[in-house]
Amino acid sequence: MLNQDTVKLLSELSLSMFTKNFFGIFQGAISAKLDHEHFMINAKDAVFDNLDEKSFCTLNMNKPDYRWNIASKDAYTHSAIYTNIHEAKYIAFGMPIYTTAYTLGHDNIIFEDYFGKTFFGEVPIYNPGDLSTWKARSALEITKSIKNTEHNLLVIKGIGTYIYDRDIHELVKKIAILENSCRLLSIKSTFR
Repeated sequence: MLNQDTVKLLSELSLSMFTKNFFGIFQGAISAKLDHEHFMINAKDAVFDNLDEKSFCTLNMNKPDYRWNIASKDAYTHSAIYTNIHEAKYIAFGMPIYTTAYTLGHDNIIFEDYFGKTFFGEVPIYNPGDLSTWKARSALEITKSIKNTEHNLLVIKGIGTYIYDRDIHELVKKIAILENSCRLLSIKSTFR
């Protein structure tokens, strides 16, 4: 049984993140940890601008069952993060356009605007290496790397951004600041 308040919260925030291009139509994942064994995540066919109760499933981190087949392909990564990072209550993965584009030509995001500098200062960009083997390695590498980050987020070159937090509103705020700051860096480069 899904928690209706959590469904409503994730649905509303995913629509907001969708309109800001953090999620694509079928691209991305959002989840909430329900207890020490269970989490709720969007289904693999979820459309992020219209999530409802049917768009989510509850998974047991310790006992994979048939529901894992309908869950987002990022469910294993979310499960690994929840298992290894106990302060993670919410996780989102998306491909924000400006942030992801910025990763293609840089190794670090060095923020120049007030909010980016204040919140992040500088964020390293994780290079996934050989993309043909990334799917098999991703859950372990993302969990290991994000656990060692200062800002609870991992920006992956050419792939997107994973972020977790105890407070869903802080998570969304960090995503917005990250994407807006990368957008400003992009616009700044056109004035040269």
